[in-house]
Amino acid sequence: MRLAFRTLCAAVVFPAALMAQQVVTPAATSPKVGDVAPDFTLAAGTWAGISAKSVKLSDLKGRTVVIAFYPRQRSGGCTIQMKAYRDKYTEVFGGGKDVTLLAVSTDSVKDIASWATEEKFPFTMLSDVDGTAGKLYATLAPGGRYERRIVFVVAPNGKISYVMNPFREVDPTSYEELTKAIHDAKGAK
Repeated sequence: MRLAFRTLCAAVVFPAALMAQQVVTPAATSPKVGDVAPDFTLAAGTWAGISAKSVKLSDLKGRTVVIAFYPRQRSGGCTIQMKAYRDKYTEVFGGGKDVTLLAVSTDSVKDIASWATEEKFPFTMLSDVDGTAGKLYATLAPGGRYERRIVFVVAPNGKISYVMNPFREVDPTSYEELTKAIHDAKGAK
């Protein structure tokens, strides 16, 4: 009887344990410092509205690019982060002279363009509705409904030179760290 019970338990529990292991698979690995930044093409919105042309990351090679993934437009933390980027645009991003800031969320291009117009954001916002970039950078949250708050700095050579995971939008030192990372990226070979 005991042997039959153990056999029954093994027959029921072991497959269930295997299924549980399959469900809890590790997330895709995020690109690391020194990796070539994975390329993507996404619809863009700016303070002037929806852009006629999508943004392709590889077209920006030769410039320092900051890819700032964020969860949702008009939400508390995201509003703090994007307004700080706007208010510190000259200080942190050199006014866009040699640095391109790409703010990426799963919001629609219509919604991000509307928000950029309302808030007069001087940078490009990208719509990752289907999670293309989020999958490449492992920023897509489980369920794919939003991006996690992670920032990547891509040096002019196309390689990732800095990652802040998570980006701490309410901590003033985060912006200081980002400023230094951008400065350091400009000199990367």
